Amino acid sequence: MAVNVEQLGALERRVFMSVPVLDVDRQVDDRLKKLARSVKMAGFRPGKVPMKMVVQQYGPQVRSEVLGDAVQKAFSDVVKESNLKVAGQPRIEKKDGAADAAEFEFSATFEVYPEVKVGDISAKSIERPQVTVDEGAVDRTLEILRKQRVTYVPAERAAQEGDRMTVDFEGRIGGEVFAGGKAAAFPFVLGAKRLLPEFEKIALGLKAGDAKSFDITFPEDYHGKDVAGKTATFALQVKQLEEPKLPELDGEFARKLGVADGDLEKMRVEVRANVEREVKKRIEARIKAQALQALLDAAPIELPKSLVQMETQHLVQQAAGELQAKGLKIEQLPFDPQAFEASARRRVALGLIINELKVKEKLNPKPAEIRALIEAESESYEHPAEVVKWFYMQPRHLSEMEGLALESNVVQWVLSKAKVEDKPVPFDELMGATA
Repeated sequence: MAVNVEQLGALERRVFMSVPVLDVDRQVDDRLKKLARSVKMAGFRPGKVPMKMVVQQYGPQVRSEVLGDAVQKAFSDVVKESNLKVAGQPRIEKKDGAADAAEFEFSATFEVYPEVKVGDISAKSIERPQVTVDEGAVDRTLEILRKQRVTYVPAERAAQEGDRMTVDFEGRIGGEVFAGGKAAAFPFVLGAKRLLPEFEKIALGLKAGDAKSFDITFPEDYHGKDVAGKTATFALQVKQLEEPKLPELDGEFARKLGVADGDLEKMRVEVRANVEREVKKRIEARIKAQALQALLDAAPIELPKSLVQMETQHLVQQAAGELQAKGLKIEQLPFDPQAFEASARRRVALGLIINELKVKEKLNPKPAEIRALIEAESESYEHPAEVVKWFYMQPRHLSEMEGLALESNVVQWVLSKAKVEDKPVPFDELMGATA
């Protein structure tokens, strides 16, 4: 029997279903009889509880379960018969009818997956960065590693950029101390932009033991709405001033980087290998971003709202989890879902396009391709073989690597179709930092 599928929008559909009341009653009766053989109730031996009491206690729950199963089966039959590809969960609504009706009637409103058509990408241009890792790049990387291991020693002079200053301060607005306006033994590095620029500017030139009072007007767009646009009077007391001390490039430094015998040449070789791996990753990431954007531009599609909503919620929960992992307490998610919607839409669109290409272009990754990706990921660890074994023992992480391998195949497919141009890129620009 043909099913009438009502089209409510570009992707939204609605179908009507019915479930015979007699079938539901029969299944409810069968389940309750089976339940009665084992149910326990105070004052009765197992299996001896009167059927009337079993019906009173469990009847509504069993009927709800039976009806839910029946509606789900009816919906699955409709979907199969009509060859529908349902996106997300359907919204099931019961139709009110006569109490003695022979059928329970329901409607299911849902979305279907869109048709995905990838257009011509032969005119798309993709830049492939060309980066040289020379001795200068190794030197700059070592300098960054030194700065990451900086220590501080007392400074008997005026404060300069890069110094660490420990202060007591108190800020008042209208004569009252405001929230967050007071701290004791508060350390900060001058130039790290942790405090307002005006605050740091005043701190420059002070010495340990100095005190100073000054006014600062908070920006109108300051994140603290209670003080935004207002002028505060601060009292500042410098408790300690320290200057940075970088570690020497010696055997001890090499040992801290994992070179057991402290050999400086070995250290440079290992640093260079790590830098080359990182350069390769960043180049691949740039190419991948361009290739995926080319796909998005070549395959505009209508997105199921349900999938976008689910992905948005996933991103919100992921962000909250990351903050909680850092030890922050979150009583209520401080996130606006709309801030994640653009990313969610992009992820959903790419997922649909990649799945279409996987089937149409036969891009599903082979076991050897997944293995190669895992081995490449494991290279930076001390015991790569153990890391490879770990991946294969973790289904979730293995699945993530399978997804990355599929994306890699899709990127290679795009590169085989688009115009790829090699472009020299300075090392510092690619790495996003200078020593």
